[in-house]
Amino acid sequence: MEIAKSVTLKKGTRIFLFLLVWAFTAWLVYPLIALDTVDLRSSLEYFYRAAGGVVIMIILFGKTVVDLLFSQDLSRKKSYLYVAFLTVYSIALAGGIIFMAIRILLLYLNKNSSTFTGGDVQY
Repeated sequence: MEIAKSVTLKKGTRIFLFLLVWAFTAWLVYPLIALDTVDLRSSLEYFYRAAGGVVIMIILFGKTVVDLLFSQDLSRKKSYLYVAFLTVYSIALAGGIIFMAIRILLLYLNKNSSTFTGGDVQY
């Protein structure tokens, strides 16, 4: 009985930590998703914050791909639903990483172009 409770508690702790990491990642990248206009004072904060979120997303993507391609338990066959879920999850995660990287790049380019006033350029 103690072993069953221990396994359930361990699995519940892993799920809780996974959801906690995703909540933290969502908090990091949320300003970049909901960003309409760039305020020059806060753009650097958004840039670093979103870069940290993308790094965490890349780590989670790597973990997912390793779980998908290099299973630890070779004696058990994985269900098709599990493999399909991990495949869809990794594709969605890759799309999110690409989307966030493009938003960071646009934010960076916007910040740099707004500092140039275009006055008194001599050739």
